[in-house]
Amino acid sequence: MRTDTHAGALTSTLPARRHVPAASSGGVVLDVVVPVYNEEAGLEGCVRRLHAFLSGNFPYGFRITVADNASADGTPVVARRLAGEFAEVESVRLEEKGRGRALRAVWGASDAPVRAYMDVDLSTDLNALLPLVAPLISGHSDVAIGSRLAGGSRVVRGAKREVISRSYNLILRGSLAARFSDAQCGFKAVRGEVAERLLPLVEDSGWFFDTELLVVAERAGLRIHEVPVDWVDDPDSRVDIVATALEDLRGVWRVGRALASGALPLGRLARPFGDDPRDRGVVGVPGGLARQLVGFAAVGVVSTLLYLVLFSLLRLGVGAQAANAVALLLSAVVNTAANRRLTFRVRGRSRVVRHQAQGLVVFGIGLALTSGSLAALSAGSPGASHATELAVLVAANLAATVLRFVLFRAWVFSAKHEQGQGMDGGHTAEGIHQDHGDSAYGDVSRADGTDKERTSA
Repeated sequence: MRTDTHAGALTSTLPARRHVPAASSGGVVLDVVVPVYNEEAGLEGCVRRLHAFLSGNFPYGFRITVADNASADGTPVVARRLAGEFAEVESVRLEEKGRGRALRAVWGASDAPVRAYMDVDLSTDLNALLPLVAPLISGHSDVAIGSRLAGGSRVVRGAKREVISRSYNLILRGSLAARFSDAQCGFKAVRGEVAERLLPLVEDSGWFFDTELLVVAERAGLRIHEVPVDWVDDPDSRVDIVATALEDLRGVWRVGRALASGALPLGRLARPFGDDPRDRGVVGVPGGLARQLVGFAAVGVVSTLLYLVLFSLLRLGVGAQAANAVALLLSAVVNTAANRRLTFRVRGRSRVVRHQAQGLVVFGIGLALTSGSLAALSAGSPGASHATELAVLVAANLAATVLRFVLFRAWVFSAKHEQGQGMDGGHTAEGIHQDHGDSAYGDVSRADGTDKERTSA
């Protein structure tokens, strides 16, 4: 079983999604992980109920993996006994705590095409399991999550947890621009080839693991499927809400900073379209035009306002030509940087100086247009008012803007020139491979007499 992936193998994009055949991985299509810590009392009931449900309702081969997070009670004994009783149940022992650590170890070592997990308390109704994994098996989606906040879900829990859950998801939407509705529901699944690329990019080993995985997947453009669930709160939950909330906020800050700096090699998770001929690129028609036009227009509005403010301020002390040159230069530097990051999605520091130099050439063309317009106004109406000057500059800038977009798209930030340089988040692997310390667990070996228990140090 695979437990690590060489950086060189991660530089290419993901293959197109395909329907998972029923005979995959020796008949095992779905691996359901149940992370546990000191769950001696509830583990057996959970596994028996889950096994009965999958045996009676799931049409593919399955495996249930109990991931024991260094339990100090009789949990390992119960897990081994269940593994000996059911051919579809395995037991994995980890010597360190952390739900994220357990999922990274077991998902990373699994050979199943679809890998899921659920909480041991089975708060989520199992009837949502098939809708959860069906889009992954069919090849429609990359990641699937159960949501307690989506329309159609039915939830029974106290007001305190309800407020905390909704507040946390609002924080994610406001700070990380997350579009998924529920980050922390313990009911998720991922396709195997996606897990192999995604897990090395997820640093957290605790409760924030879920959120980080979803944010990275979403930012990389992977398709996340949400399933409304019926969910009943476990009154015996031992999660420390305050400590978990603080850890989550630290995680939000860390991931937000990594995304802003372009440190995450999201290009490793890029997906091509499928086999439908309508999904194939049309020769001579570059992609992303509509999105780039919107981004360019937004940046252009802001930089034009900045330019006009600077021109007006400088015009109080210098002539119109000097004020125009300085204002246009400063706003051009800001405009190039903003379009580089927001419109054309070029991350990292590679070629930034070259981009600014090319942007200054574009600036020179804009300067010639606007300066020429001012010179023509001065020659035709020597006593023109400041308002007239501004109107002429706005008209000249509109013409320069059209030309600027064409030059930016075809020359400065051309996809051909930026291939492998960070376009759309796609950094190369050199210099950015991260060793997260707890993300590699070595080979997961079978250790007991039944040849079914796996141990990870």
